[in-house]
Amino acid sequence: MTIEKWSSKELGIEIEIDYDKCVGSGECVDSCPTDVYILEDGKAVVVDIEECVECCACVDACPVVAIKHSSC
Repeated sequence: MTIEKWSSKELGIEIEIDYDKCVGSGECVDSCPTDVYILEDGKAVVVDIEECVECCACVDACPVVAIKHSSC
């Protein structure tokens, strides 16, 4: 299992993406209001966790349930 993790101790946020499930649809990128995600090599990548507003749009948008967010 390949799971990538990003965290912000300051904000108390942790995001995990299961790369075995991620199909690179970009729904998380499109749904995030603060541009936390990009697609890189066909997978979602967290590039700016400090901008996360904990809205859970990424979790709700992922068609394969590859994203886990500590606030959702």
